Amino acid sequence: MVQIGYTMMTEQAGPRDLVDHVVRAEAAGFDFSVTSDHYFPWLRSQGHSPYAWSLLGAAAQATSRIPLMTYVTCPTVRYHPAVVAQKAATVQLLAEGRFRLGLGAGENLNEHVVGRGWPSVDVRHEMLEEAVLIIRELFEGGHVTRHGPHFQVDSARLWDLPDPPPPVGIAVSGARSCALAGRLADLVVATEPDKGLLDAFEEHGGRGKPKVGQLPVCHDPDRGTAVRRAHDQFRWSGLGWKVNSELPHPDSFEEATRFVTPDDMAAAVPCGDDPDDFVEAVRPYAEAGFTEVALVQIGGESQHRFLDWSEKTLLPALREAFT
Repeated sequence: MVQIGYTMMTEQAGPRDLVDHVVRAEAAGFDFSVTSDHYFPWLRSQGHSPYAWSLLGAAAQATSRIPLMTYVTCPTVRYHPAVVAQKAATVQLLAEGRFRLGLGAGENLNEHVVGRGWPSVDVRHEMLEEAVLIIRELFEGGHVTRHGPHFQVDSARLWDLPDPPPPVGIAVSGARSCALAGRLADLVVATEPDKGLLDAFEEHGGRGKPKVGQLPVCHDPDRGTAVRRAHDQFRWSGLGWKVNSELPHPDSFEEATRFVTPDDMAAAVPCGDDPDDFVEAVRPYAEAGFTEVALVQIGGESQHRFLDWSEKTLLPALREAFT
């Protein structure tokens, strides 16, 4: 069985709308929800980027059933890992055990804003591993002091500690991140249906743990409108993670995607209102071994129509196909 989730995409809607959307997603019957954690949108046309942690606190209070998760937070540059641990513990308490902490090595787009530069990929993975160890130690309770190569922690302690602490997920894109996730994560996060990533995660200790994927979709009763919206707001998604993690500004993504066409997006993203197209887009994730797939409905203004359609049409079709 594949659980189907809903994405609060902070790059395409404001905070009040995002909370409204996840409340409606819970009522529609989605199995879980995730939220991005950005400082910039990928493209100017998306137009938003509120603070994800305020959003999560509000969502925790506005909902009662649907699990919440960061997809994903970078705990190394913009945030210190000790602060991430405190935020995650607080959200877990507010959500009464419904929160999972998804972590990743980050993107220049968001992390450059604090003026610390953007490390090489090898250094970013070193920083991520050190950060995860700090967060895990703080989740155990007691005072933590560490003097590592990348982070200093001076007698930190979480005074409001949930029991249990939030499970930790790690985003993977290659061999090194898979090894890290296998050793240190409770679940794995990926944005493409690559069975090799999941196999590597299992090889390093991840066997039997949840595997969470994400899939962009663009529902609209008019397929042409859906294709144009997908091209306008999501054409960055085909660049690949090695590119996406390095570009520093929405204008960089505008330039990098200037040759991406609407036809390219129509081939990459299910568009329109035929549920079979959406089912077939989820199928590679199910076949690769993902246990959960979070859908991203492209376009902030289109969420309610998508959620209504999902409740009546899409979710029943997906459950019939993958139960």
